[in-house]
Amino acid sequence: MSTSPLPYTRLQTETEVAILSVLRACYLTKNVQDTLVNQDTLIKKDKSPVTVADLSAQSLISLHLQSFFPEDPIIGEEDTSELRVNDGLREKVVKLVSEGFEREEGWGKDKKFSEEEVLNAIDAGSAEGGSKGRFWTIVIDGTSGFIRHQQFAVCLALIVDGQVELGVIGCPNLGPEPAKIGEEIIPNGKGVLMVAVRGEGSYSRPLTSPDYTKLSLPPSPPSSNPLTFLESVESGHSAHSIQARIGELLEVKRPSLRMDSQAKYACLGRGEGGVYLRIPTKYAGGKEYNEKIWDHASGSLLIHESGGICTDMHGQPLDFGVGRTLKNNEGIVAAGKEIHGKAVEAVKKAVEEVGAK
Repeated sequence: MSTSPLPYTRLQTETEVAILSVLRACYLTKNVQDTLVNQDTLIKKDKSPVTVADLSAQSLISLHLQSFFPEDPIIGEEDTSELRVNDGLREKVVKLVSEGFEREEGWGKDKKFSEEEVLNAIDAGSAEGGSKGRFWTIVIDGTSGFIRHQQFAVCLALIVDGQVELGVIGCPNLGPEPAKIGEEIIPNGKGVLMVAVRGEGSYSRPLTSPDYTKLSLPPSPPSSNPLTFLESVESGHSAHSIQARIGELLEVKRPSLRMDSQAKYACLGRGEGGVYLRIPTKYAGGKEYNEKIWDHASGSLLIHESGGICTDMHGQPLDFGVGRTLKNNEGIVAAGKEIHGKAVEAVKKAVEEVGAK
């Protein structure tokens, strides 16, 4: 396939800023991952882990957005509640943010920021979102995979009047070669970045080179790459048992491709796998959970602009205009256009079977 510069005519400044900030955040997070020690990780009140990479990258991206689009609210996953009472971790985050501006030519090159500027940039991600106006959402997605030295993603999306208009996904451990099929996914590349603008397509590039390749998700997986599910690694994030039954209904013969983060969307967008499933664990005896908008904004647009369909498990469009969660939706089904409807029907049947027991 041929490579070229991005041909976008809409949201050019937003796209350039988003790409620069995600690239810098990818280098920052990958550097931390390669040298990660236990002291670099906090456990939040909800028992989920957060690392210095999550906090530093959110600050770094927020600083870019605040400089270019100071009126735009930001929704981020992290805050500084634990960081402000941990001197050692706070100093490391401030240092990492400044180091992040040493990579890539462009705005803020070699700029240094005060501790308060770095902390305030993290806390700027406290917006509530909604159906009117524009805002950004940031996530360093897949902290568990990050800690395991496997897949994670740096994701940034622009949402306008409840609709995702721009999405960027940086995957520091993905590469041009297909991801490995099996229960565990190990890093297999030097990194890719994917970008999508509504109505203008989706593109992929190496982290190290601004050569963009247009993405095209086949309506159905080709015979050379039979249908495979893309799933979360941990059963606590999606109902693996129900998803296995959905696989039986769709006659899936290959093991699921399991990885953390929106790297799953990235793989699907370039034709790996065939269906991304995320069925709520409540259907397998787990707890009620509302998906967060930052975990799906960039990925859903990437699939749409690659020629696929991304909805909830009932086939309904994802509603990004009701706050920080997708509370009007349940689960996720993303696939090529010919497979998507069949997958939604299989989900319905599998869930009905569970309910009948």
